[in-house]
Amino acid sequence: MPLSRRRLVASLGTLATPANALGQPPSSPQPVTARPAGDPARTARDEDFWRHVARQYRVSDDFINLENGYYGIMPTAVLDAYRRNVERLNSLNSYLLRTTYKAEADQIRQRVAVTVGAAKEEIAFTRGGTEALQCLIGGYRNLRPGDAVMYADLDYHSARYAMNWLQDRRGVDVVRIAIPEPATRRAILDTYTRALEDHPRVKLLLLTHLNNITGLVPPVQEIVTAARVRGVDVIVDAAHSWGQLDFTLPDLGADFGVFSLHKWMGAPLGTGFLYIRKDRLADIDRAFADETYPDDDIRSRVHSGTLDAAAVLSVPAALDFHQALGSAVKQARLQYLRNRWVQQTRDIEGLDILTPNESAAYGAITSFRLGGHSSEADNTAIAQYLMEHHGIFTVRRGGPVRGDCVRQRRRCSRCRISSTRSGRRFTPPRVDSARAEL
Repeated sequence: MPLSRRRLVASLGTLATPANALGQPPSSPQPVTARPAGDPARTARDEDFWRHVARQYRVSDDFINLENGYYGIMPTAVLDAYRRNVERLNSLNSYLLRTTYKAEADQIRQRVAVTVGAAKEEIAFTRGGTEALQCLIGGYRNLRPGDAVMYADLDYHSARYAMNWLQDRRGVDVVRIAIPEPATRRAILDTYTRALEDHPRVKLLLLTHLNNITGLVPPVQEIVTAARVRGVDVIVDAAHSWGQLDFTLPDLGADFGVFSLHKWMGAPLGTGFLYIRKDRLADIDRAFADETYPDDDIRSRVHSGTLDAAAVLSVPAALDFHQALGSAVKQARLQYLRNRWVQQTRDIEGLDILTPNESAAYGAITSFRLGGHSSEADNTAIAQYLMEHHGIFTVRRGGPVRGDCVRQRRRCSRCRISSTRSGRRFTPPRVDSARAEL
């Protein structure tokens, strides 16, 4: 039986020690079972192992969740750690925040940095990827009137809005490009290279490592290199890729990056961080002229007010799960599940799969479009049909040049498939645009 993504993106069951009466932090959970040794691709098919992983989650049986891109839930060990940290914070109150919390958070920052392949001085916690994007885009200071910025149709909508905002704030032009369909990594690289050549005034490029619309993974390092030789800085949005794909920051080649901890890493909601390479810190403004930290401290580039301290303190438990399972194993399993439904549906007449078969071009997320049904109303109705008739929860996504689509991240075994003499054909629900608008 296919497993939902939220049952896959954590490691193994753990034990933790509660905070003591003096307010010391709970110890990090320790894995009780090791993952199978050997090839990650073989582990990806080890259903006994994944049943064990699945038992580490408490999930509703009321529906089949294929919409895991918004938030990746916590495994039970992380949830338990979060509850203990909430109780600890609620008990110690401001005393915790004004005494040991900052030192503890800094130790956690060090661990996150090591995991992602950066120095501690190069990352700062945020409330998620969106805030990190806004800090980097809005704070980028090397733009002058007459310059231009660039983004693609598959980039995150809030990031696109922030790039558009630069037109009024910095007096720059905005260049919008479309990712080709059907996409290949070669075609994507060619698209970005041509766009950079055609628009020599571009100084800042937004680039998504794994987008939340179709799940396409472009050749980021190659695009970053192509931009750098043309004097273009790149902000890489890795909010969805970290924890879903096997990589570290050096693999991206980026000077500026955005990461989420509450999507595919399984940390509590409201956790993420931004990355600025140490020698590029001066190119990002302090957030609202913040003076909490000195100008040479990356934490002056974001000011979130009072973060959820309990969520931050629970990040080590999520990292324990992630590292016990291993990013290579996670990627292999997620791609394996994605392939189970894509390989069985790619040849169905009237059904378009919006990521290619190149293994480097996808992770868990993949979207589909039914021929002739590309409007927002059409795809909203399809998502509603899947929920109402099959108990499958998924979501419409907009943005691609050829129209809207439906996003999912594992095999949908209960969609209606019929056989015809000309081959298999997907029978879509009747799309009632008026009903979809209700």
